[in-house]
Amino acid sequence: MAKALTVRSVEAEKPGPSRREIPDGHMPGLFLIIQPTGGKSWAVRYRHGARTRKLTIGAFPAFGLADARKAAGDALRAVAEGRDPALEKSLQKAEQADESNLVKNVLGRYDREYLQKHNRPNTIAAARSVFRNRLRPAWGNRLISSITRADVKAIRSQISAEGLPAAEIRTLAVMSKFFAWCADKELIEVSPMIGVKPESKAKPRKRFLSDAEIRLFWLACGKVGWPAGDLGRLLLLTGQRREEVSAAAWAEIDLEKRIWLIPDHRAKNGEEHEVPLSQAVVDLLKALPTVDGKKTYVISTGASYFQTYSRAKTLLETAMVEIAREEAAERGEDPQGVTIAPWTFHDLRRTLSTGLHELGIAPHIVEAILNHVSGHRAGVAGTYNRATYAHEKGRALKIWADHVLHVAEGRALPHNVEPIRAVS
Repeated sequence: MAKALTVRSVEAEKPGPSRREIPDGHMPGLFLIIQPTGGKSWAVRYRHGARTRKLTIGAFPAFGLADARKAAGDALRAVAEGRDPALEKSLQKAEQADESNLVKNVLGRYDREYLQKHNRPNTIAAARSVFRNRLRPAWGNRLISSITRADVKAIRSQISAEGLPAAEIRTLAVMSKFFAWCADKELIEVSPMIGVKPESKAKPRKRFLSDAEIRLFWLACGKVGWPAGDLGRLLLLTGQRREEVSAAAWAEIDLEKRIWLIPDHRAKNGEEHEVPLSQAVVDLLKALPTVDGKKTYVISTGASYFQTYSRAKTLLETAMVEIAREEAAERGEDPQGVTIAPWTFHDLRRTLSTGLHELGIAPHIVEAILNHVSGHRAGVAGTYNRATYAHEKGRALKIWADHVLHVAEGRALPHNVEPIRAVS
């Protein structure tokens, strides 16, 4: 009967003229292999079906005696479960050799084969942001098949700890689509997203600009100028989404008919959306510069459309504060005490919606302007009600533009329009 190996005996074993295998009497199937060159390694032998199999564990001293016994025990338990650990290791090595199964490369394939072909530009940008900032740094060099629910929950908890509920929900949604695609392509057996829910709940934003803030915003847009200032004014006057405005092409706009037609592939709800243009918007569009003589995109600083939203918002916020502080100083007040509550470009849509409701515009007309599928346009009602309310939308947006110019520049209102809030 073989003797149990000890740490000292393993270290003391010397090489011979030929390869030797020394069994461990403590762990059946475990062998210390000694090469004529003096190299030592561990292996475990077992039977799988009618065949004798060998699983190489690793080299000594990287794998000590205790490590080797544990690995051998794990392998023999796998055999007892009907598995073949040597075959599993071989397949894993083959998978690792194929770098296409690394997460960073699978993300690239998903981007090319699915993301770009089936999503709008803003959805693509949001997903790529998650890939770039979350998934590649954490998992880029790991096999896609190695990602577990625990890994997903770790990213979820990290974002939750950062106090970013909206980002947490958005990241989980992006990962859910990605892993569902991986499962469909048989890159993984089951999505690790199953049963994973957000830890946080995003609170709906209620922020909108007051008339005093609308005035400061409008003046700031004029101070900053093209392109950020023009983008800001178009967002405020039309109430459309940030990416819909920034990526607007001249081919979508008919200045003579005063119509902007957002194609279905650029609209969030996938439905073509007609936006009537007020005279204020037409005047703004006609005054926009071209880039290198080209007029592809309405707001552009080069070959593509304007996308530097963060910098644009910073410029406008800074200009708003500067104007407010200058005016405070002129009134003899402390300019350093002037602050403006944080806002986002999306809050401009809420500002338009709130303003139109206060101006007496019917809710379903406001929803039509915003291209929301709700109320009169949701469910069965929406199936039968295909009205576009073109005339009503045009009238409402004219009333809104008149109001904005009244509070921002002091222009007189038409006789049939009353101011909705006092300008302070």
